[in-house]
Amino acid sequence: MSIETEPDVLVIGCGIAGAAAALRLARDGQRQVLVITRTANAEESNTRYAQGGIVSRGLDDSPQLLASDVAAAGAGLCRPEAVRLLAEEGPGRVQRLLIEDAGVVFDRDTGGALLHTLEGGHSVPRVLHVGDATGRAIEEALIARLRELPNVTLMTQATVVDLITSPHHCRDPLAVYRPITCHGAYVLEREPGVVRRVLAPATVLATGGLGRIYRYTSNPEGARGDGLAMAYRAGARIVNAEYVQFHPTTLAVPGAENFLISEAVRGEGGKLYTPDGRHFMDSYAPRWGDLAPRDVVARAIHHEMIEHGYPHVLLDLASHMAPDRIRQRFPTIHATCLRAGVDISLDPIPVVPAAHYFCGGVLVDGWGRSTIEGLYTVGEVSCTGVHGANRLASTSLLEGLLWGDRAGQDIARRSDLARVAEQHVPPWEDVRDNALADPVLVYRDRRNIQHVMWLYVGLARSTRRLARALRELNYLWEAIDGFYRETRLSDDLIGLRNLAQAAWVVTRSAWQNRQSRGAHFREDARPDDFTSLHDQETLEEPWV
Repeated sequence: MSIETEPDVLVIGCGIAGAAAALRLARDGQRQVLVITRTANAEESNTRYAQGGIVSRGLDDSPQLLASDVAAAGAGLCRPEAVRLLAEEGPGRVQRLLIEDAGVVFDRDTGGALLHTLEGGHSVPRVLHVGDATGRAIEEALIARLRELPNVTLMTQATVVDLITSPHHCRDPLAVYRPITCHGAYVLEREPGVVRRVLAPATVLATGGLGRIYRYTSNPEGARGDGLAMAYRAGARIVNAEYVQFHPTTLAVPGAENFLISEAVRGEGGKLYTPDGRHFMDSYAPRWGDLAPRDVVARAIHHEMIEHGYPHVLLDLASHMAPDRIRQRFPTIHATCLRAGVDISLDPIPVVPAAHYFCGGVLVDGWGRSTIEGLYTVGEVSCTGVHGANRLASTSLLEGLLWGDRAGQDIARRSDLARVAEQHVPPWEDVRDNALADPVLVYRDRRNIQHVMWLYVGLARSTRRLARALRELNYLWEAIDGFYRETRLSDDLIGLRNLAQAAWVVTRSAWQNRQSRGAHFREDARPDDFTSLHDQETLEEPWV
């Protein structure tokens, strides 16, 4: 199948959620599935960078106990039916889809039993892992499985420009009377530099998160809010966009990426110090010290950096664990930091907080169906309601696996998803200047957005900061949108436009929510205000 062929299903993104949907469709529905990713390497996704693990069913565990832990972490904003679905059906999918079908080799004890580890917020050990590189093992196994299937075409270096929807892109004048419907996407095939029209009765949006809207993030380059921006432009309902979870410790070395330093490092005795050697966490959290909840630690580090002008703080594990044990327990972290010039078995790690996980997104039901007909949204770009205002550790991979599989199951059994007539959807027409975007301008605009978001819409927010952010983002959006409409299309230009739009959506939601809850911390919170502009009403579609 080439990109010019009309597939039965278009899957945009191939992390755990997109791959799970494609596998279900190819295996059970016998559909022709086109999976596209903007990267050159199909294994490159947010999933690949998940260190900790994936929630399963631990010993002395139960669906009720898992649901209780998820709800407690979500700060009262979790959708009960979504949490129940995750707790009851999720662990079984891990066994069936990852262990039995994909052949992921999770860590086991000497007797061959699966090892479950305990993470923050969990009542019992229930997290399966593959060293400290669980996401990479899962992603590689799923992509290998996809490549074996004859009715799946996996295309790399293909960037979605926009979703195709009616009535917006439809020549049929009567389409205005029908619900908004997705018919596929316009896709930039980067090798020839041509925008193709890809029409499909069902589209699965699985583009990951938006950490790259911030100056500091644990996310890879592709996490620039592409899916959120496209869905917003198409008219999908977006909820809880203000809830962006920040991880307290990522590597802070000039020229190196903000590689995530697992909370397990502090769990093993690591302690946080200022660059001048002052241990500070006991002042912020006397009860927990360095093992305080993620949001507390992140805000403490952020405050120290702003208050004293520190470029970072230091996480010292070498003083509390033997070098050989450090290299054995944290092989990936040790190797990555060593490449950046830091030997964590001997020296403290310079760290900063960073945007980590997007808890909001495109509102979906229990089958991944969005408010746009024909558009399914799964993984981090979606909002199932599982995470509420703050995500419980290691539930993100499980959510992506479960909703991706359920979306594929739902599409496979539906007969009402009709293909739009080709003559009703115009091919892409481009009247732009043939010159490529100036990379200096793209870089400067991207950096401006990231700095605005980090300073004004980051760990601690206020009315004045958010007002400043909206003014600056509105100005940047006008300039970037004009730049986009006049300049030859490229992946960088498409990404910049999406970055600006995703940043504005997050900021607007943060502005409208005047009460602190979970990952949304307002220094000027008003307790008498409504918690969130976004209600949690149930969609018309059934959950099960």
